[in-house]
Amino acid sequence: MNMTTYPSCRGQIAIVTGATGGLGLATATGLARCGAEVIVTGRNAEKGREALMAIEEAVPGAKLRFEGLDLASLASIVRFAERLNGQAVHILINNAGVMAPPQRRSTQDGFELQFGTNHLGHFALTGRLLPSLIAGEARIVTVASLAAWKGMIPFDDLNATESYKRFARYRQSKLANLLFSLELDRRAKAAGVPLHVRAVHPGWSTSAIITNSAALDQAQSPVSRILALTQDRLGNMLFHRLGQNVTAGAESFLFAALSPSARDGGYYGPQGPGERRGSPGPALCPPAAMGLSLAEKLWQVSENMTGVRFEWEAVR
Repeated sequence: MNMTTYPSCRGQIAIVTGATGGLGLATATGLARCGAEVIVTGRNAEKGREALMAIEEAVPGAKLRFEGLDLASLASIVRFAERLNGQAVHILINNAGVMAPPQRRSTQDGFELQFGTNHLGHFALTGRLLPSLIAGEARIVTVASLAAWKGMIPFDDLNATESYKRFARYRQSKLANLLFSLELDRRAKAAGVPLHVRAVHPGWSTSAIITNSAALDQAQSPVSRILALTQDRLGNMLFHRLGQNVTAGAESFLFAALSPSARDGGYYGPQGPGERRGSPGPALCPPAAMGLSLAEKLWQVSENMTGVRFEWEAVR
């Protein structure tokens, strides 16, 4: 389904996390083409300015603004929500992510970086924005990954203080994204609030997330950093050969957020072989993501770790 066939988003506010490059930038551009006023978020203001220029070049006259937001900081999330001040939000794309830094790193609040940014950050952001999201009867799209199929949630070591294997921890965070989205849909329906919650994955997309995450680690020796970056660039070459570019990958995000065919509680991704590339549509859901008790336990743990609770009655 081509993005030009989506309904107009004129008059709607859309937030895209991690929108200064890659899949987030492509998604923000697609939303701008549909007429949405897009809030581009990221950690780096200079990259934010460059992203706004790139979108404006692709979509002349687009309504845009950049807002600083670091998903690895609960304080940054609070400040971002306060700046919105209850403004209605119609679309939230929970996209920002960190993938497989070679050494264990922590968020500003002491969480393992991947779990803390990819899952806990978006859990906290969605909870903090709940009044705005309900006011806008929002479509909330959380980005998972094919990596979720091999994910596990080690509740006895969520912060990887006992064992850190970088891709295992990435898979953990992506399964958590999917569990969160499905549980959020169940809880929103039970509370009777007008939210439209979907999950998505981009297939194999040639973004720079692996290389960018590897470059975070300044503590590595020069040789170790070169080996890690070489390995990750080889992985990106494989993704390029068997996958698709970020514009094509973002089509699944736009489908989940905008298509009349997308259903609440659904999971969407490319329809080609292995769901690695192709036009968007329904995706296969890993059996682990369907576990109600696992999702409920993760929700409770996430509330305890972030201090964020979804106050349905207060905002309904």
